[in-house]
Amino acid sequence: MSSELSFIDLFIEASLLVQLVMLTLLAMSVVSWAMIFQRIKVLGSAETQAKKFEDRFWSGVDLAKLYNEVAARANPQTGLESLFKSGFKEFSRLRNHPTGDSEIILAGTHRSMRVALSREVETLETNLSFLATVGSISPYIGLFGTVWGIMNSFIALGEVRQATLSMVAPGIAEALIATAMGLFAAIPAVIAYNRFSHKVEKLENSYANFMEEFSNILHRQAATMTATTKAG
Repeated sequence: MSSELSFIDLFIEASLLVQLVMLTLLAMSVVSWAMIFQRIKVLGSAETQAKKFEDRFWSGVDLAKLYNEVAARANPQTGLESLFKSGFKEFSRLRNHPTGDSEIILAGTHRSMRVALSREVETLETNLSFLATVGSISPYIGLFGTVWGIMNSFIALGEVRQATLSMVAPGIAEALIATAMGLFAAIPAVIAYNRFSHKVEKLENSYANFMEEFSNILHRQAATMTATTKAG
């Protein structure tokens, strides 16, 4: 085998099936990297937005005023803003109902926020399943290409009278590239999936904690409202 033999040469000399395997792995790697950069942006923005909104929420601003600020924005609400808007909107609607009991109000408000939380987590987890799939199946796809390439090399070897290393080495090298490409696609995908899953879990816990704290505030307001109504 010539020492000048490059990756392109090995790809060109490989069998059609091994070439298809390599192209598949390359495509999976490119798509997974695009998703990795997109998730970095989305999750980073979610963390920043959550911290900014929490600072505003706990600054002592009136909740009705904060709701009007959030609802007036042209962009769709996400993260904690979405939870707050859903919860306060439902709380205000049930509070004005003639038969509005504090427990009914809080139960409806909590359900509304749970739905918003589920939607936000689903948005944060977008594309994570694809990264997990790439990380799990890429090595096997590469191994399949390697096995096929080595099998063809030994079949060709059996058709000659005298075998030499220079006859076998190129075919084996072509086959092993498929495994290398499988690992190249899988390793970043697995690392990114684990990292993003941890971030999503942290954000989900942060959202859930905010939801419970917000529910406690609304519970106090509902209890005060009920007591005032009874006293009147």
